Amino acid sequence: MAARKAAAKPNVSPEELKQYYRDMLLIRRFEEKAGQLYGMGLIGGFCHLYIGQEAVVVGLEAAAEEGDKRITSYRDHGHMLACGMDPNGVMAELTGREGGYSKGKGGSMHMFSREKHFYGGHGIVGAQVPLGAGLAFADNYLENKRVTFTYFGDGAANQGQVYETFNMAALWKLPVVFVIENNQYAMGTSQKRSTSTDDIHTRGAPFGIQGEIVDGMDVLAVKEAGEKAVAHCRAGKGPYILEIKTYRYRGHSMSDPAKYRTREEVQKMREERDCIQNVRDLLLQGKHATEDDLKAIDKEIKDIVNASAEFAKESPEPALDELWTDIYSDDVPQGDAIEA
Repeated sequence: MAARKAAAKPNVSPEELKQYYRDMLLIRRFEEKAGQLYGMGLIGGFCHLYIGQEAVVVGLEAAAEEGDKRITSYRDHGHMLACGMDPNGVMAELTGREGGYSKGKGGSMHMFSREKHFYGGHGIVGAQVPLGAGLAFADNYLENKRVTFTYFGDGAANQGQVYETFNMAALWKLPVVFVIENNQYAMGTSQKRSTSTDDIHTRGAPFGIQGEIVDGMDVLAVKEAGEKAVAHCRAGKGPYILEIKTYRYRGHSMSDPAKYRTREEVQKMREERDCIQNVRDLLLQGKHATEDDLKAIDKEIKDIVNASAEFAKESPEPALDELWTDIYSDDVPQGDAIEA
């Protein structure tokens, strides 16, 4: 693809720009590999890919500080990688192997990392929103100036629990950034057909929550908006809503043929608005990197992703006695638990 004229001069250093390029490319290549493994039958169950939306989480992670928390929905692999979780552990979990973050027992939707302050992927639509407010409540109580990024989609924005959470977060001035990853199609229905308002972030207005729309295909715009939202929360002014307009290239999940939109629409987004290509153009046009530099980064990323796939394949499946670990209580005799 020929380089396009960059829309604006980047407001970050060349090193930062290269890092955003690398981080987004890691997510893109990882998800492509996950899609391949799913097609080979090595990943079972549901698998929701993040291809196309990489600028959202990479931009917001650039605005985060150590100790900040994040929680999201089932389209979560990109969030894990962006906050620094090990690709080996993520891929091993996707394939249900012992080396995964949940020891192969959780799969795509159930991975956590206390070290990286990542509190899941959640399979129930909108369920993570009140949980995210709960994380922010704890930080507010501890007065530690930490912020929680609570991600959900345009489809989940119609859930009642979202508005209950808005009310409580505003009432208690919780340091939570509500991130609406608006990829415009929810599970398969366009926003125009499912949502009564064009701008979803305005639904926070009745609760006194400030918000704005952000171009989710521009990692620098996301970073800038994220910094504004984070500063608002750290200053004790309560929650903030970012409605980030983005676009996923694949269907809702690997089993979705996405017949509710045209191939031409998807191709147009890829050619004109791709978030990784945009940063690539900035690097080349600003002479911050050469074609050979970017090829080297691409090779480095492919090596990391291929290594994660091999690690997953070589990792054993969980032992049967793992059924009795990481449960809520060990007071119930095993025989009784089986009968129940």
